[in-house]
Amino acid sequence: MVRAHTIDTTSVGRLAAAEAALERQGEQWTPLRQSVYEALASFEQPASAYDIAERVSGREGRRIAPNTVYRILDLFVATNLAKRIESRNAFLACDHPDHVHDCIFLVCDNCGTTTHIDDDGISGEIRNAAKAHGFQPEHPVIEVKGLCGSCSGR
Repeated sequence: MVRAHTIDTTSVGRLAAAEAALERQGEQWTPLRQSVYEALASFEQPASAYDIAERVSGREGRRIAPNTVYRILDLFVATNLAKRIESRNAFLACDHPDHVHDCIFLVCDNCGTTTHIDDDGISGEIRNAAKAHGFQPEHPVIEVKGLCGSCSGR
């Protein structure tokens, strides 16, 4: 089944869902983690740890090191609060942290627009192919590079 996601970056419910999901994982929802999540969710496109650190530093009134942001982002990825776009070393806030699945990212080489879709059929086939070769897949990363509809003139 294919599912496309539209991310609501202004949703108070999204923030509450992220906090609840992190706490269910046994982690604390600290003010800094909240600031990082809010900054991440405020970007319309994937953001780097440096972009997030700059935005959080402006809000906090003190400099937040990118290494600190990377550690928090690693936690967010591990707890399904964020997804990492490997080819860009950038992150997107996950708008459905309680539904763990493999993601497919469509990344425009021209404008950088990244569309997140879920297709459990495709990711399942990739997992099955890996297992057929004796490989135990942990997390398939599927990124399709090309041109979005706007850039391709459609």
